[in-house]
Amino acid sequence: MTTTAQVWVCAAHHPAFRCGGWAWLRRNQGEVAGAAGGERNTTAGRMALSALASALRGLPQGHDLGSLRIQTTSAELAILPGILAGRAQPEEDLDLWAQIAIAAKSYRLDLVRVPVDPATPTAFVAAWANLAMDKAKAAGPFTAAIPKTNLAKAPGLAVG
Repeated sequence: MTTTAQVWVCAAHHPAFRCGGWAWLRRNQGEVAGAAGGERNTTAGRMALSALASALRGLPQGHDLGSLRIQTTSAELAILPGILAGRAQPEEDLDLWAQIAIAAKSYRLDLVRVPVDPATPTAFVAAWANLAMDKAKAAGPFTAAIPKTNLAKAPGLAVG
């Protein structure tokens, strides 16, 4: 069975306070899910990788499950195709790179860098990433699912 899963990821980082947040939305086989999280003493790259690793957790695994379209606002993920193809080596955050490589091995990846557009799910995940950054700055590290009632408000997603 082949399918096309879609993932939207966004990370936010405040360099002066070294806190960051991330969020993702995933649509796979008609199911929509999302989560957000944040950390203190982190980097923008780690937040982008945390978002993608979290989004890929729970995807079905097997042989050639189809394509996975990843839309991101994060420049830090541009190296992903090269790393997964073995043409580049990550230098930091090896724990997250390993999680991503394992979770993505059953899919053909299509990574697209996109701007924050109010009419797309990208704006929704960007807002959640910023909220997560603020929460992490005030209260420390966390991860939480985005409530279904909020997912229903994401522009460009049909949540049933």
